[in-house]
Amino acid sequence: MTRADFETRLSQWLHRQWLTRGWLCLVMRPFSWIVLVILALRRQFYIFFPDRIYQARVPVLVIGNIYVGGTGKTPVVIALVKALTHKGWRPGVISRGYGAKIGNTPRVGQGVLTPEQFGDEPALIARQSGAPVAVHPNRQKAIEALLAYAPETDLIVSDDGLQHLALARNLEIIVQDQREAGNGCVMPAGPLRESIDRLTHVQAIVTNVAQLGLLRQRDATRLQSEANSGPKTTAMALQIGLIRNLRHQQTLTFAQFEQRSCGQTLAAAAGIGAPERFFESLRSQNLVLNETLALPDHHTFTANTFTNLHADYILITAKDAIKCEHLQDERLWVVEVDAVFSDPGFTDWLEQAIRTDYTHASPH
Repeated sequence: MTRADFETRLSQWLHRQWLTRGWLCLVMRPFSWIVLVILALRRQFYIFFPDRIYQARVPVLVIGNIYVGGTGKTPVVIALVKALTHKGWRPGVISRGYGAKIGNTPRVGQGVLTPEQFGDEPALIARQSGAPVAVHPNRQKAIEALLAYAPETDLIVSDDGLQHLALARNLEIIVQDQREAGNGCVMPAGPLRESIDRLTHVQAIVTNVAQLGLLRQRDATRLQSEANSGPKTTAMALQIGLIRNLRHQQTLTFAQFEQRSCGQTLAAAAGIGAPERFFESLRSQNLVLNETLALPDHHTFTANTFTNLHADYILITAKDAIKCEHLQDERLWVVEVDAVFSDPGFTDWLEQAIRTDYTHASPH
C-alpha cells in the first residue's frame, strides 16, 4: 500500500466515523471539550483586546467552512468573485496558500500563477477569476501586500480564514456539503473546527449538493430558513461545462466529449477533499466510470500517479489539473465546472449587502 492509499483510506474511515456518534466519538469526547474551551478562550481574548484585530481599509468577505477538509469552497469563491467583478467591484483574494512554502514575505500575483509558489487553490482562483491573489498565513500581511500590488481593490475576499479571529470581517459565508455538520461534534470526536452554533452567527450558508436536480429540493429548505430569520441560505451544484485535453488544450462541449468517448473506457481521478463527490457528479451525467482513483486533498501528482489506470480517457478536476500540467499523459481531460446556485438572486443579495452596509467602498 502506498502512502497516498493509506492517507486516503484513513481519511475516508475518519469521515465515516465522524458521521455517527459511535465509539470514536465517545472515546474522543473529552478531548473535544478541551478544544471547545480553547476556542472559547481565543474568542474571549479578542473581545478583551480588540486592538489585536486587524481592520482593513476596504470591506472583507470571508468564505470558509467549519467542517474539516473540502466542502467545495473554492468553486464558490471563484463564482462570487466573478459575479462581483461583473457587478462593478474590484475584488482581490487572500489565502493561506496551503501546500506552498511561503516565507515571511507574502506572495502576490494575477493571472497564471504556479501551485508551487501560491498553492493549488489560490492558483486556480487566480486563473479562473482574473482577480489579484495574495497568499500568506498572516492575513494582515496578505491584505497589505495585495492592496500595495492592486491599490484599486475595493473588496477583500478571504478564501478560508473563518477561524482567523485576528482579522476583522464584514460578511461571513459558510460553505458546507451534504454531510452538513456530521455528528455535530468538534474535533477529534467529530469533523467540526468549531461549535455547530457558529452556523447561526454568519450571514449566509451555501450547501454544496452533488446534483443539479437537488437544487429545487434545497430551495424549500432555504425558504423555510429565511422565514425563521436565520442566515441567508442557498444550495450550490457544479455544472459541467467544457472538457479540455490537458496536453493538447483541445476543448470540447460535454456532448462532443460524450460522442468522442463513446465505446471507450473512462476513468476519473481526484485529489480533493471529497473525491466521491466529483465521481458522483460525472455519473449523474450518465458517464460510465470503469475506474476511479481517490487521492488525498492537495495531492502531489507525478508521472506514476496514473500508471495503474488503464482507461482510454482519465477525467480530472480543474484544481488537480493545475498540478498536472507537467505530465505528458494524453489521456488526461480536465472537467471545467461552474457553480450554479438554487437561489438565482443570491449574488444580487450579496452585492446589495455590501453596498448597503459599506457604501464608502462602493464601486464608482
